[in-house]
Amino acid sequence: MKHAGACLCGKVAFEVEGGFDSFYLCHCERCRKDTGSAHAANLFSSTAKLRWLSGEEDVRTFNFNSTGHIKSFCIHCGSALPNIQMDGALLVVPVGSLDSEVPIRPDGHIFIANKANWDSGLENVPMFERLPDENEE
Repeated sequence: MKHAGACLCGKVAFEVEGGFDSFYLCHCERCRKDTGSAHAANLFSSTAKLRWLSGEEDVRTFNFNSTGHIKSFCIHCGSALPNIQMDGALLVVPVGSLDSEVPIRPDGHIFIANKANWDSGLENVPMFERLPDENEE
């Protein structure tokens, strides 16, 4: 199985060959900070292989205080990109970086003790197909 992905500006493109072991939505403070969102959404694999198709030289990896909280990103647009962790034993793929269909659903939410105070009951918030007009309710 092959999965294609890229950053927002398109300067970095990659391919992942193989399956994913798990898919977690992480609510820890570090993931909320580095995504600027309610949670990170990452796929994990101990067997899949990452291949950079273009722009590998434009990828930087940040390891927060050498703690193992690792994020790779495009230096041009800041998009999250895959990275290899645990001395090559684990491939972590931000699910939003994939252009191909995601073959699995999330296995669960993790670190929910750190969940943002506004991150509950979101299924009850109005949903719009596009940016709503100011007069739209």
